[in-house]
Amino acid sequence: MREYLLTLLITAAVTYLLTGPVRKFAIVAGAMPEIRARDVHREPTPRLGGIAMFFGLCAGLLVADHLENLNEVFAKSNEPRALLSGAALIWLIGVLDDKFEIDALIKLGGQMIAAGVMVVQGLTILWLPVPGVGLVAVTQWQGTLLTVALVVITINAVNFVDGLDGLAAGMVCIATAAFFMYAYRIWYGYGIEAAAPATLFAAILMGMCLGFLPHNMHPARIFMGDSGSMLIGLVLAGSAISVTGQIDPDRLNLFSGSERSTVHQMVPAYIPLLLPLSIIAIPAADLVLAIVRRTWRGQSPFAADRGHLHHRLLEIGHSHSRAVLIMYFWSALIGFGVLAYSVNSASMWIVLGVVFLSAIGLVMLLLPRFTPHAPRWAQHFVPPRYRRYPEPPETGADSGDESGEAATADLTEATPEPAAVAAVPGVNGATAIGARTRSAKNRKVRI
Repeated sequence: MREYLLTLLITAAVTYLLTGPVRKFAIVAGAMPEIRARDVHREPTPRLGGIAMFFGLCAGLLVADHLENLNEVFAKSNEPRALLSGAALIWLIGVLDDKFEIDALIKLGGQMIAAGVMVVQGLTILWLPVPGVGLVAVTQWQGTLLTVALVVITINAVNFVDGLDGLAAGMVCIATAAFFMYAYRIWYGYGIEAAAPATLFAAILMGMCLGFLPHNMHPARIFMGDSGSMLIGLVLAGSAISVTGQIDPDRLNLFSGSERSTVHQMVPAYIPLLLPLSIIAIPAADLVLAIVRRTWRGQSPFAADRGHLHHRLLEIGHSHSRAVLIMYFWSALIGFGVLAYSVNSASMWIVLGVVFLSAIGLVMLLLPRFTPHAPRWAQHFVPPRYRRYPEPPETGADSGDESGEAATADLTEATPEPAAVAAVPGVNGATAIGARTRSAKNRKVRI
């Protein structure tokens, strides 16, 4: 564990230290696209943050190769080299897209080629544990197709969710933390060395995200761009594929009986292995909904819009930071809920805890729908939106005081009317363009 933590810290440090120079390079290189209609930010922000993340990946693999225990991963497996080859290719495609905006079909082809490069070097699915059937060996072509499909889906799921400051990096980091704990449990707890590469990849991926997040939190100083989002999506998929299909359920020795019975009872434990989408369920759901929504409208599945889950949170009324935290919460709930269920699927407390936290998450989602007012004694301890402002007393209306009427007239003339803001389709809530206008009640002077 010490070597894994050392690798994580070095990866995070290299990524963090390189992000600043990369930002300056992106500005000089002109990788600052104009603000589009679907964007949330209001100022041009440099991209190419994936450059720092890629060098963090290289640093993590280099350090792990020189550590006493982790060196065995490189000696006994070709998967680290396969991952680095695929990551280099997808990173190069992302850099070109951040600079020149290449076509979506070209990016899709590049993603498939990167997945194929990993398959050729041994990072592929060999067999699948099917509930009720047992281990099912897949042919070379079947394994290749499954591997390519998982890589492409995971890359685009992460890419689709990269719409708010710090959202993609934070969600991937949370999902990877849950996956790291699961893979480490299999490798260290049961002595299965086939899970060691996946554990290493997860530790490096966490370091990449943690090192980049301080520069990417709202308000972001740099975006990871496609060079970063596709990179971390590929590493996440590669870590899941590394352990999927390479672990014999009988070696876990959790249940007695036949192999078929073992696999059937171990379904909860194999959820995060068979489907990497289970640990990034929210980005995967966003991907599916986006494809259905765009196809229903007669658009291309790759056509950009403002209908993603994080855009919906902004339209409901959540602030930028709160929308990101809500997405973090749901990602952690799903990832660590699946992890806890895989450890002890018979515990009712785990199910009740997930249900309780889900109820809290629903309350957080609906929070902008109601605005409760705090009692008068607590008005100084809550944000202004929850305070109850008293009505100002009428001056000069009943007593015939002309000075009061004059003062009111002067106040009316001195208070400019809010400028009309042109309606922008699809822009609501925290993404509204223009200055915020206060209601007439809040514009009155407090006495």
